[in-house]
Amino acid sequence: MTGFTDTLLASNLASVDSAEAMVVESAAAMGFEEDAQMDLGLAIREAMVNAVAHGNAYSPDKQVRLILEAHGGAIRVTIIDQGQGFDLNQVPDPTQGENLLRESGRGLLLMQAFVDEFSVKRSPAGGAEVVLVKYASETGR
Repeated sequence: MTGFTDTLLASNLASVDSAEAMVVESAAAMGFEEDAQMDLGLAIREAMVNAVAHGNAYSPDKQVRLILEAHGGAIRVTIIDQGQGFDLNQVPDPTQGENLLRESGRGLLLMQAFVDEFSVKRSPAGGAEVVLVKYASETGR
């Protein structure tokens, strides 16, 4: 399966579910194993929650852009919010003592654990741009 989707989603939790379902369905159609589909779904959910809650602060005036590219045994998902963006190097390490009990901060760590490639940068428009890549198999890398 090869495909490209560029979608604008509202800044609400229903969009988190929609994005996850869209990506997992694409992964299933490409033949991703069930565990890989679940890992990808969890990473997308974390990225979307960050975009909706932290980036766009649930603003009805802001949207999240989801770009889904599926080809060559890989799925690449780009999620862009309309917030202020952030520097990944400035995010406190959730595995360090003083951060262990914080209620937030583990989402980025989880995303990195569930996908094969992860990057985050400030988008040209100013928000955060998160890129997640998952391969259908270890040989796809």
